[in-house]
Amino acid sequence: MQEPNASAPLPDPFAVKTPTGEAPRTLAEPDDFAHRARFNGNQFLVRRKILKLIGADFYVDDANGRQILFAHQKGFKLKEDIRLFTGEDKQTEILRIGARNILDVSATYDVWDSSGNQKLGAFRRRGFKSMIQDEWTILDNDDREIGTLKEDSLALALVRRFIDFAKFFLPQSYTLSLSEHEVGEFKQTRNPLVMKIQCDFSQDAGRAFDRRLGIAAAVLLCAIEGRQ
Repeated sequence: MQEPNASAPLPDPFAVKTPTGEAPRTLAEPDDFAHRARFNGNQFLVRRKILKLIGADFYVDDANGRQILFAHQKGFKLKEDIRLFTGEDKQTEILRIGARNILDVSATYDVWDSSGNQKLGAFRRRGFKSMIQDEWTILDNDDREIGTLKEDSLALALVRRFIDFAKFFLPQSYTLSLSEHEVGEFKQTRNPLVMKIQCDFSQDAGRAFDRRLGIAAAVLLCAIEGRQ
């Protein structure tokens, strides 16, 4: 029996299957760079403008300050519905985040790749515990627990919640872990008018964590901030 070639490249998760004889293609979008390239980096910035009457808009930048995604959260929805697009024209949807239930303190939010209607995973809030210190369980596409996303410390979490304006001086930070190994870090920046979360996955050299899920997590944190 012929042994497998250990040096053979891993399959491209963004590859689109084509009939035999045709050249493979990827999920490229009609803009300045391919769909896959949006998620190649290790550092991203998610921004949310505070002053918006209905719904919410979010902007995702790469490490070079280039806007790679625009997200819109619909207003007056009983369940969270957040869509991420290639641009503000909202012509091409890339990701979507949706709550499974209505007004659930232990809400689960599914994340989907819109282009292939592929479920990437989910984030489940740790109920009443998150009212004191934010903590999320990370699930894979079969709802198996694979990691956690947790606010930095209980003491700082209590100060932010019970002292007015404390979060402007002690912005939140989160650690993202898979199997108890840290693979990412989220840090909120001090800005009263624009909420910003810096995402850094530099620790994840082997890219064990899907960057699409990471960006979705940061957008979700921006969307529910202040609801503890």
